[in-house]
Amino acid sequence: MKFDFLEGEVLLFDKPVGWTSFDLVNKVRGLIKRRLGIEKIKVGHAGTLDPLATGLMILCTGKMTKQISRFQNLDKNYVAKMEFGKTTPSFDTETDVDHYYPYNHITREKLLKVLKGFTGTQEQYPPAYSAKNVGGERAYKLARKGERVVLKPQVITISRLDLLSFDLPFCSIQMDCSKGTYVRALVRDIGKSLDSGAVMTALTRTRIGEYKLSDAYSVKYFENILSGM
Repeated sequence: MKFDFLEGEVLLFDKPVGWTSFDLVNKVRGLIKRRLGIEKIKVGHAGTLDPLATGLMILCTGKMTKQISRFQNLDKNYVAKMEFGKTTPSFDTETDVDHYYPYNHITREKLLKVLKGFTGTQEQYPPAYSAKNVGGERAYKLARKGERVVLKPQVITISRLDLLSFDLPFCSIQMDCSKGTYVRALVRDIGKSLDSGAVMTALTRTRIGEYKLSDAYSVKYFENILSGM
């Protein structure tokens, strides 16, 4: 297997849970620098994943970093797990529960009807705990300080939204969506629409455009490839 990292490569990775997107970029950059024996090489990613999320990330090296925006604009597929009956400030399990809600009134039929209503083009309010820029600072940093953060809605498109499993208070969904969609925010909105609350408990990105998670490297496998070059 041959690479030309300086000329430019498009690399697919399965981001581990607990890693930030920048953790992955820094790890891959470090591995490449040691392999090539160089001090500097450009490595960038096309689309952030939260630390608690796993799945497909596209990394570009060298001259291919100029093409990152092309990959960022592609549609994406996610599989998300969620739990009804509670909410958190971050809409996932990163922060502690702030409210509990009844959920026994939720049925599979009611959920399917709500999911159908979220298909199509719509406005979505991003989470305060996000990497959105607010006055020159990341929104999540302000939120962690206890400051009130209200972000402007953005237009997104959810072209497909399927229910994979339903076992109260848990369910899992799969979706095809546009750039800029926050699955955590969708989970929040689904809970509200069912007169309850909901938090995202797991998220995996399985596809970006034509690029699939099944074709992605693990960090360890990529390290082994470089060691054998």
